[in-house]
Amino acid sequence: MADNQNVNPGDPGSTDEEAIAQDFANIDADAAAEALIDEASEEDSAAAAAAEVDAVADEAAQSVSEETREAEEAAMENGATANPEEALSKELAERTEDLQRVTAEYTNYRRRVERDRASVIAGARADIAAQLLPIVDDLDLAESHGDLTGPLKAMADKLQGVLNSVKVEAFGVEGEEFNPELHEAVQDTSTGDDKVVGTVLRKGYRAEDRVLRHAMIILADPQ
Repeated sequence: MADNQNVNPGDPGSTDEEAIAQDFANIDADAAAEALIDEASEEDSAAAAAAEVDAVADEAAQSVSEETREAEEAAMENGATANPEEALSKELAERTEDLQRVTAEYTNYRRRVERDRASVIAGARADIAAQLLPIVDDLDLAESHGDLTGPLKAMADKLQGVLNSVKVEAFGVEGEEFNPELHEAVQDTSTGDDKVVGTVLRKGYRAEDRVLRHAMIILADPQ
């Protein structure tokens, strides 16, 4: 090979077919090596690009997943206010129901208080009227004897007016049907099953549906 370096390639005598073939072989080998290097470089570049694409895709998928998770959490947290009109209607219905319940309770309480108040007032009036009944009995006795005149008659009228104002009325009249809830029979002179009030020994009094005193009577047969 050292001798061939000094030979003029243009000299026909110095042409060496083997050398030329070797040179072409060397050139082909160098080209093949460069081609392999280029191909390997291209494969490395493609692999790097593919890896980069995969990394970008993974990052994008992770970002989308994170955003989806945050959106789901926000939807769960704000589920009660997702529909403001529906939430407002529900709250209004609850407040209306509470108001109706409180109103009903107050109405019942007021009625109960008024009923108890009326009962207490009626009871107090009945107690006072019951204490006045002995005076009424004396005035009735005086009237039956013809002694109810002058100032005594005026007092009797005023007392009767007071009793009328508190709705106190007398009962127990001869011929009235016997009622054991109103009449106290001390003697029975009747002969049949039908019994009526005969002689009235003492009048009975009641204030509306409250009996102040039972009438004391003697039973007799109907006329």
